[in-house]
Amino acid sequence: MTKIDALRRLLPYKDSQDSTTTTDLEPPVSAFSRPSRSMVIGTIFGQRKGHVWFCFQHHRLSTKPSLLLELSIPTHQLVQEMSSGTVRIALECDHSELSSCPLHSVPIWTMHCNGRKIGFATKRKATRHNRLMLKTMQSIIVGAGMIPTGVGSSGSEEIMYMRANYEHVIGNSDYESFHLVSPDECAGQELSVYLMRSR
Repeated sequence: MTKIDALRRLLPYKDSQDSTTTTDLEPPVSAFSRPSRSMVIGTIFGQRKGHVWFCFQHHRLSTKPSLLLELSIPTHQLVQEMSSGTVRIALECDHSELSSCPLHSVPIWTMHCNGRKIGFATKRKATRHNRLMLKTMQSIIVGAGMIPTGVGSSGSEEIMYMRANYEHVIGNSDYESFHLVSPDECAGQELSVYLMRSR
């Protein structure tokens, strides 16, 4: 099984040329009664031989991410984790050093994947290549596939991506989480990302 096949097992494939009406892409915020829960668009992407990036957007037409993180885990390793079952990524920072910093502004995180410490995650500002990639994907709400060389990357490799709705849960100023919502709107979730400030 190839890496892209592993991604497609989680989500139905959509080509970057596919189109979907704006009505179909409105996040069903009304489905959740508590104001601490909302829907966002999450995109996992990265070159085959590079690192993984996580991007979360509140609006699909915006090319400015609400949160953009570069993870130290290689793309092929995350794909292997995803193909084997549930993936839980926990990002932790120290409360004593960053107590007054909003979670989305924390510059660097210690990263754990399924209970194993595997490096760090770094907050990034969107580059011109990142914005071009997001613009290319504006018509996609759910899908996994490849973006051609030169779109969203200065390298010579294609970019693998997986894009879907995520439930965004804000517990308090020290805790947030993002949970992949399966396309059929079932309760089962394959991937979760946690932002936690330890005390």
